[in-house]
Amino acid sequence: MNIVKTSEGTTRTLALEGRLDTTTAPQLEGEVKGALTGVTELVLDFSQLEYLSSAGLRVILAAQKIMNKQGKMVIRHVNETIQEVFEVTGFSDILTIE
Repeated sequence: MNIVKTSEGTTRTLALEGRLDTTTAPQLEGEVKGALTGVTELVLDFSQLEYLSSAGLRVILAAQKIMNKQGKMVIRHVNETIQEVFEVTGFSDILTIE
């Protein structure tokens, strides 16, 4: 998985490319834990994300909990397969997906 990071003011965007699974979830977790100081909006761009596992869902939930305390988190450009994962797991009810 590749993570492309961009910042604009207090907004941090993480664009994910590839697969977010057991192998790559720690990579995103490291980025989230180290990248959110002073951030009031976290944008996760899933336009190039091909696969999402339960390990990835755990990291996304942890990021949401952090951002609930200091701002907001938005997930953008979700494909049908990943949207279905969000709906089946109930994550679509607790995440902001655009």
